[in-house]
Formats: sequence, structure tokens, C-alpha cells
Amino acid sequence: MKIGLTGTMSVGKTTLVNALKENKTFKDYNFATERSKYLSDLGIPLNTDSTLKGQTIFLAERCAELLQDNIITDRTIIDVLAFTQIAKSIDYVEYDKFESLALEFVSSYDHIFYISPQGLDIEDNGIRETNEVFRDVIDFSIITLLKRWGHKLNNVTEIRGTTEERIKQIEEAIA
Repeated sequence: MKIGLTGTMSVGKTTLVNALKENKTFKDYNFATERSKYLSDLGIPLNTDSTLKGQTIFLAERCAELLQDNIITDRTIIDVLAFTQIAKSIDYVEYDKFESLALEFVSSYDHIFYISPQGLDIEDNGIRETNEVFRDVIDFSIITLLKRWGHKLNNVTEIRGTTEERIKQIEEAIA
């Protein structure tokens, strides 16, 4: 299976992927976490400063993950589209072309798990944006994209709670 976690920043996607690595249910899976610090160190703009070139690199990373069997990733193509959609430097014509390309690959996920930011504080890791309004805009964009392109997606499930509760919800959904 190809499983992706989607959600705005600081909702625990990477934490959840790291916990799934330790779970025997997922012993035969590969795991991918975004390399924001590495990409930032290369000079690739992140968050509100994102560019079309930078978002294309993120899209390529997500597509490369989808080449693997039994993959669980802490970002999806939906996340990439959300950040691209609200990027200040990317106009709507560029975004429309980018979205058309990205949507060619989004149906490759067997299951996408959306994690809501409701009730969660933003953790400052020195890389991610900590602006609450920006976080809410990204979340709204993700929700809108999931609804808009739901017909291209195989399975989308919202998960909530502690990491352990989320793991249980994932196990139940894929059983």
C-alpha cells in the first residue's frame, strides 16, 4: 500500500510516521519524512516564501516516494498543492499548470489520512512557519483540495487524538 499523511504544519505527521516505524503492523513498509532542513540549507524557499521551482522539487519528492511499494509518507501531493496554491510568488496561471501535473499522480495513494490541527499548538522547530493564520490557511487549502479532488483519491480518512489513537485508526482503516 501507498499511505500518505496530510495536514497543515505541526499536527504530528512526522511524529506519527516515526511511531509507525516501531509498529509491527507496518514492519514491511518503507517510511519517508520530509527533509525541510536539508532543502532549506540548499536555499530552497519554504513556507510563505515558496517558489514554483521549490514546489516542483517537493512534488518530485512526493512522486519518487510513490514509486516504492509499501510506503508511508508524512507529506502528500495534496500538501504540496496547498503550499503552492497560497505561495505569494506563484500566480494562478502557474498554479493551474502545476495542479494539472500534480493531479496525474494523486490517485497513486491507496489511502490518505488527514490530520486536523484542531486543539494542537504549533511547535517551533526552527524551520516551519509558526504563524497561526498561515497554518489555518494551509489547513483550509488542504481540506478544499481533498473535497475538490476526492473523486481522484482512493480513500481519505480523518484521524485525531494521540499518536497511539491515530495508529489504531490507521490500522482499522487499512484492515
